[in-house]
Amino acid sequence: MAEAIASDIAAELVIKLSSRAFSQIGLWWNLKDDLNDLKRTVSTIKAVLLDAEEKSVTNNLVKVWLEELKDVLYDADDLLDDFSTEALRNDLMGGNKLMKEVRLFFSSSNHFAYGLKMGLKIKAIKARLASIGSEANTFGFTVRDRPVETSFMTKKRQKTHSFKDKIIGREDDKAALLKLVLEFESEENVYIIPIVGFGGLGKTALAQFVYNDKMVYDYFELRMWVYKIGGKKFLLVLDDIWNEEREEWVSLKELLVGGAKGSRIIVTTRSFKVAKVTSKCQPHVLKGLSDDDAWSLFKEIAFEQRYSDLTNSAFVEIGKQILERCSGVPLVIKAIASTLSYKETEKEWSSFKDNELVTISQNDGKILSTLKLSYDNLPSHLKHCFAYCRLYPKDHQIHVKTLIQFWIAQGFIKQLNPSQSFQEIGFGYFKDLVERSLFQEVGKRYPREGLRCKMHDLMHDRYPGEGLTCKMHDLMHDLAESVAGTESSIVDSNKIASKAGEKCRHVSINPSLIHLLKEKKLRTLLHFSHCTPQNFGNEIWDLIIANCKYLRVLKLDLVNFKTVPHSIYKLKHLRYLDLSSNFSLKILPHSICKIQNLLALKLDCCSRLQELPKKIEKLVNLTHLACRGCSDLTHMPRGIGKLSSLETLSMFVVDKDGSHGGADLSELSALNNLREDLTIKNLGFVQNAKEKFKAANLKEKQRLRLLVLEWNGDNDDDDKSLEDLQPHPNLKELCIRGWRGDAKFPSWISLLTNLVDISIYGPSKFKHLPSFAQFPFLQQLKIFDLTELECMDDNGPKGSQGESESFFPSLKYLRLHNCPNMKIMGTSTMAFPCLSSLIIQNCPLTLMPLYPSLDEDLLLANTSSRPLKQTIKMNITSISRSTSTPSLPLSKLKGFHVAKIEGLDTHMLDESLQLFTGLKKLRIKDFKEVDLEGMQWEALKNLSYLEIANFPQMVSLPLGLQHLVQLKRLKIINCSGLRSLFPVLQHLTFLEEFEAMDCKELKLSAAEIQIFQDHTRSWRILRRVNS
Repeated sequence: MAEAIASDIAAELVIKLSSRAFSQIGLWWNLKDDLNDLKRTVSTIKAVLLDAEEKSVTNNLVKVWLEELKDVLYDADDLLDDFSTEALRNDLMGGNKLMKEVRLFFSSSNHFAYGLKMGLKIKAIKARLASIGSEANTFGFTVRDRPVETSFMTKKRQKTHSFKDKIIGREDDKAALLKLVLEFESEENVYIIPIVGFGGLGKTALAQFVYNDKMVYDYFELRMWVYKIGGKKFLLVLDDIWNEEREEWVSLKELLVGGAKGSRIIVTTRSFKVAKVTSKCQPHVLKGLSDDDAWSLFKEIAFEQRYSDLTNSAFVEIGKQILERCSGVPLVIKAIASTLSYKETEKEWSSFKDNELVTISQNDGKILSTLKLSYDNLPSHLKHCFAYCRLYPKDHQIHVKTLIQFWIAQGFIKQLNPSQSFQEIGFGYFKDLVERSLFQEVGKRYPREGLRCKMHDLMHDRYPGEGLTCKMHDLMHDLAESVAGTESSIVDSNKIASKAGEKCRHVSINPSLIHLLKEKKLRTLLHFSHCTPQNFGNEIWDLIIANCKYLRVLKLDLVNFKTVPHSIYKLKHLRYLDLSSNFSLKILPHSICKIQNLLALKLDCCSRLQELPKKIEKLVNLTHLACRGCSDLTHMPRGIGKLSSLETLSMFVVDKDGSHGGADLSELSALNNLREDLTIKNLGFVQNAKEKFKAANLKEKQRLRLLVLEWNGDNDDDDKSLEDLQPHPNLKELCIRGWRGDAKFPSWISLLTNLVDISIYGPSKFKHLPSFAQFPFLQQLKIFDLTELECMDDNGPKGSQGESESFFPSLKYLRLHNCPNMKIMGTSTMAFPCLSSLIIQNCPLTLMPLYPSLDEDLLLANTSSRPLKQTIKMNITSISRSTSTPSLPLSKLKGFHVAKIEGLDTHMLDESLQLFTGLKKLRIKDFKEVDLEGMQWEALKNLSYLEIANFPQMVSLPLGLQHLVQLKRLKIINCSGLRSLFPVLQHLTFLEEFEAMDCKELKLSAAEIQIFQDHTRSWRILRRVNS
């Protein structure tokens, strides 16, 4: 990658040296002529770099020359950054002009001495460049202009790649594997099925294809990558395995032998030896795609949104000739087709075929060389970004937002359009790389309960990269490692640490190996934690500060630091500092505010951190201040409101009693670039609340996604009206916690029509809530501990059950918890059109909308039975818009949990269960009026989990349970009268786990246990706990 980086650094240096800022710097330190000479020298070399890049492909001497040049250019860039940092420090120094000059003269960085020192450094770099320039003459480079690269922001075609969720050409492979997984009778309980093939053929994708099949989902109780087995029939996928040691595989099988008969392990590997060692089963050998399937995949990508070219025989002919060189390998086809999708003309396609593809052999060992063509065709700014990903371990889940922040910190992001933030531009770069098939498995890291995200939605989110993750295919990681060369390294052993050369600029490392590093010019030092905190003292800091003074990125989360040294200010080039999850860290040194280039400071989950550094306003470039989970923070420092570039401020803590001299809410006033989420804590302690609430200016913060308002006070909040905390209508999620003011909900709630999630937590005086029924995008509504709440107003349309277009049109998840006076939620004349999960606990609701479309969970505890009765009596053909087939109310429900329901007797419970034909999980608890023996259980043929609790009158298991032919887990709790499990238990032939707790009269003889074992084929666990 030296050739691409050298050119890019040279271009950036010329831009910097031509700027007005450096003109002023030259005048200030009397270095104007030196800087101009440096610009001319760099410009001269830059002019021949395009020719040098092309020659370096075949000439190793040119490649070495470019490496040397890159090293000098990096040093020049560090020098210019030193100038910029010093100028910024001078500009931020307080006092008038005369006072500044006096301070500078007597400071350690004396004005004249600094200029002299830097002048000598410039001359040294010019001399090195002159030597390299003279050497260039021996290669006979020619001056050539680099083609202008089109920014992703000006691209006309909008690409979605929705087809990438498909798997083309693997239906036969899937069918063969399903037969092995579901039908093959093995003598062993746990049977291993190897899938073998070289890299890029799609072994992992095929395993996922099988893993997610509905028949597989229904057949196995557990599907997992890593899990605790516990006697269940399981499917385990072990992906990309290389271990060829037979003894270790025997040990693994012994660990997993507890799985029930019919359990399967799918192993994907490139090694036939691994397949032979792991299993007696003939491996499923994955081959390249057929010509037809390969063409289907190729044209989906290469001709996306330009299908008219498919009628052009010249394009088709060239495309098929190119496809022949892809050898039917899906990963290669995707990468090459994605590259061609950015080439518009027949001439460009022909040039790619004749000049680039022709150099690649078709054998398997050359796959990486073929993939490199997709890298070679990237714009230079994307080459940097792709190669940087080499620092992640293989198969690592990459957090996209963090990756973009790394790119920004390294200067890879070019802000050509000032109206776009660096984060937005960086997200555009990421999308470009996804569209070129260089990343995969793009998805949400922590999808919220009840929400599902599609690829298209993720890639066009208004909040760039938030919560998004991706991975790199192993071969793409190999490619990134190859093009990054010696510039980047993953240091995870003493041997690698000793090999990392002085020209290495980026490392990810185990902190215990830092002392072995030889590099003095590192720009990146990353630690990828593995959940367990390391324990390292200040010696790590001493090593880093002494040896890594040019760092731009430093990530040391979960390292268990107790302190950060005062000398951290010496890392003056730092842009990104992550100290998250250092749980013992209580305070940061104020000197951290001298790192004035800092863009991102991450302190998430530093739970004992008590305060942020004073004079934080000196961090004038700070864009991200992440402090989620810093629960001990007492206040925010004054001056935080001056950080006008701030985009992330996860939490603002109001100073409870003013004793810390903290910032008040007015400092939020000008921070209108804030995006993502903001939590404001201790609102109950705000003095002059009306004035301060309005001063926070929340309604101007149009990029916020989530706003959490926490009160935390013990007194009434009648003088602290929610009305004065009005947010912007763009808000997606709103959470209100513990407001004790008047009983009125703020009028501005009706303006927040973009809300997706509403959460309201008590204690509170709310007696009435708006219905929220007309919010078109609302998917989740959660109400907790509103002890005075009586009803939710009904502003919805009146009409029949079918009028559902504007009545909670998107609501999927509703939870009402501990609202003991709430009896009314709208009316029963309407039904939720797409509600999937409903939880009602300790809320005596007698009137509410009906819920026949539930298809996930229904939990009813200590509430009225009336809405349930009305729902099951509904006469509907289909309440769901997603299907046109008739269905009975609640027939698709998967989980039913019911306890202490007023008015629920044996007949009604039995009537309900007859409708719940799709039920998989049932919990019944605390019913004095229900006789389980009198119920009909035949309809619950899909039930796999049953829990019965607090039925003291039950003497034996109901005979009807013998019809639960798919039951795998049975749990009986606190049934003090239970004496016998037979004859029912011997009919439950699929039962895998039985547990009885606090059933004091239950006795099992050895003979009964033997009978049970004789009549069940997959029983593994019997537990009986009597307290």
